[in-house]
Amino acid sequence: MRTGRIRTGGGRGRLIAAAAVCSALLMALHAWLPNGVANLGSLFQTFLPWTGLSVPLLLALATVRRSRLAAVAVLAPAVAWVSLFGGMLTDKRSGTGNFTVVSHNVDEENPDPARTARALAASGADVLALEEMSSKATPAYERELAAGYPYRSDTLGVRLWSKHPLTDVQAVPIMPWTRAVRATVDTPGGPVAVYAAHLASVRVTPAAGFTTAQRNDAAGKLAAAVRAEPLPRVVVMGDFNGTAEDSTLEPVTGLLRSAQREAGAGFGFTWPASFPVVRIDQILVKGVSPVSSWTLPATGSDHLPVAASLRL
Repeated sequence: MRTGRIRTGGGRGRLIAAAAVCSALLMALHAWLPNGVANLGSLFQTFLPWTGLSVPLLLALATVRRSRLAAVAVLAPAVAWVSLFGGMLTDKRSGTGNFTVVSHNVDEENPDPARTARALAASGADVLALEEMSSKATPAYERELAAGYPYRSDTLGVRLWSKHPLTDVQAVPIMPWTRAVRATVDTPGGPVAVYAAHLASVRVTPAAGFTTAQRNDAAGKLAAAVRAEPLPRVVVMGDFNGTAEDSTLEPVTGLLRSAQREAGAGFGFTWPASFPVVRIDQILVKGVSPVSSWTLPATGSDHLPVAASLRL
């Protein structure tokens, strides 16, 4: 006669427990995962927040197997995930600062750049950083943003629009063509160094795996520019084609603080716009205090815009 007691062992229960321990170790040691083979470490870190799905899956398997050992083991990945991302589950937005920025990869294939420009202008941001600006679409942005943003950089591909005067505008050489720009924004609260950047694209292919070398090199050059920045208040924003958890971007992300982590609600995923699963568009700061961070509604681009309200 079967008693129906909860099992404490069993082969499958031990396998589930082992899988739970492995999941926890991968989360806890993600920064040590090697990139020697197809950059799998960076690929894993890109989707690191989604590793939390292993917890309900393993718990369901432990319940089906009626294994107390497996159920207890699932606590390990649960604790590991909460230690990494528990703070992202709370709403840390706390009002409005005195300097608001928006960054948006507007998508060179955007079918309606004028509508996108109007949506960005409606945000009321002090500074707009726009990436993937095509020469064909540029006149539409210039026309729609002229009234609210009288100051702009004349760089190609990546551009800044500002309500406040821009000085010391210069391209930052992170790639052979212009993919980053730096300017001093003369705000009523004093000067702020603002960088807009679009790091190199990445691809996932069966032959090469996760190709990130050009992006990582660009991140290193951007980091060198930020380290050499003489102004104490710095905002770096743009399309990083990588997440804040990707340790290969640490040369630049390690110098700055994420506005989303400090003052956002949730993960603030930005790509793809139709169903965002990763945050590859960043607003990073130094010498200023993030008050709120959020994503704006879709504009016709394949990215969502990101915004942050800062206290100077």
